[in-house]
Amino acid sequence: MIAAAAPSRIAVPVAIDPAVFAGHDPAARVAVFGGETMGTTWSVQAALSGGHAAGEAALTEAVTARLAAICAQMSHWDNASLLSHFNTAPAGSTITLPRDFAQVMAGALAVARVSGGAFDPALGRLTDLWGLGPNPAPAPPSLAALTQARAACGWHRLAFDPASATLHQPGGVWLDLSGIAKGFAVDAVVDLLAARGVRHALVEIGGECAGRGLRPDGDPWWVDLEAPPAASLPGLRAALHGLAVATSGDYLRGAHTLDPVTGQPLIGSVTAVSVLHPSCMQADAWATALGAAPLPRAQQLATAHALAARMVLRSGEEWLSPALQAML
Repeated sequence: MIAAAAPSRIAVPVAIDPAVFAGHDPAARVAVFGGETMGTTWSVQAALSGGHAAGEAALTEAVTARLAAICAQMSHWDNASLLSHFNTAPAGSTITLPRDFAQVMAGALAVARVSGGAFDPALGRLTDLWGLGPNPAPAPPSLAALTQARAACGWHRLAFDPASATLHQPGGVWLDLSGIAKGFAVDAVVDLLAARGVRHALVEIGGECAGRGLRPDGDPWWVDLEAPPAASLPGLRAALHGLAVATSGDYLRGAHTLDPVTGQPLIGSVTAVSVLHPSCMQADAWATALGAAPLPRAQQLATAHALAARMVLRSGEEWLSPALQAML
């Protein structure tokens, strides 16, 4: 996560909230603990002092329970999850979502709307068809199967009422929140730690990170932005002073982002996108959206919404948004 050699570029927030410094203890001990969730790993680096000096076991138990509850709601790998229940509900059903699920659904549909569907939480049938979920695909789907799945997909088919936290199933829509739920989980763990008095920590789930407060030595929680090794770009390290970072790319696992228009795995001019944002949920969703949009549209979206984003092009070059350039 953090390289040994100093990078040539440092990104820091343009404005730092004074709350970052509240409760900072230079004598605190950095405890490191973690586990497994969402098909990947989670880890916490927490500055513990006073009553928290030996609290890793209790914090590990609390984080594990929090993440298990999120998975029970939103995992498309668990047939017993609430998401799976929605996916198999008959047409015309209306399901009342718990608070976490409702918050993710509201965020997902907001990004889907402003990105013109570049981020789409209702592509579950397509991701399943390509074997990107719990069901392996022995071969690429036929054109007929793709056409049928595409007809059942689309965020615009969903009707969500945030006031009542109800989601309407029009029939056959499968949700897939893998492009946003992990970021939400990072935020949830950060909030859980803060509620337990741990306000200086770095939380990571499968590469998505959020930092709060400071390290005991007074440094921020530093994270290096990912990039394909073949790109040979100068290093870029971000100070997570109340920020989160999420990266979406195809250089590690291949093309696993689907084009919402064609239903095909997306292999465009961008191979990796990193987004810095106060909310890891937002960073996660926007990294997916910018990676799925055509490059000119992605650049327009990042600029219009003041997103601190880096796009690594397949050519080995990079594009930095104005908001990110202002942080350098």
